[in-house]
Amino acid sequence: MGPLIPNGVIPYEWSNIIAIIIGIAFGFILEASGFSSSRKLAGVFYGYDFAVLKVFFTAALVSLIGILYMDYLGYLDMSALYVHPTYLWGAIIGGAIMGVGFVAGGFCPGTALTSVAIGKIDAIIYVVGIMVGVFIFSELFTLFQPIYEGSFMGNITLMDSLGVNRYWFVFLFTALAIVIFKLSDMIRKRTKKIFY
Repeated sequence: MGPLIPNGVIPYEWSNIIAIIIGIAFGFILEASGFSSSRKLAGVFYGYDFAVLKVFFTAALVSLIGILYMDYLGYLDMSALYVHPTYLWGAIIGGAIMGVGFVAGGFCPGTALTSVAIGKIDAIIYVVGIMVGVFIFSELFTLFQPIYEGSFMGNITLMDSLGVNRYWFVFLFTALAIVIFKLSDMIRKRTKKIFY
């Protein structure tokens, strides 16, 4: 049955409307969770607030388990899902640039747009910086293209690259999440005295 749009259950013309609705709902949830606060987001790096880590780890885990169950029950064909192609060096360099921007500005692109929607000036400056970066990248694309398109690894998943059975991967990912949640609680308790 699923995915719904590729299998014709929902007409392709609805894809942009559905994307907008999901985007608005995602932004609303980010704001309701307090993720429009750069202090809350930067708390992960300083050890006093791990809400972002826990929420996104939980979302990834619930999505992964949900997709596997839907596939197992025959409601979803995992092989028909889109997997973004992996360009190794582009991903590493882009991830490093975004990581530095996240630590320096206290926002990721999604949370920055959520904060812009409620009028935060620091987020507006951050998004202007993103737009300047996108403009520079697009204008100098021919210079960056060998790095951007280099080390193409295909449409692989983490399960594929590790060579692990998908059910074992879910088990290991769940165990890792539990360990990280426990460690983050221990770190937060130790740093609580410093920041509060």
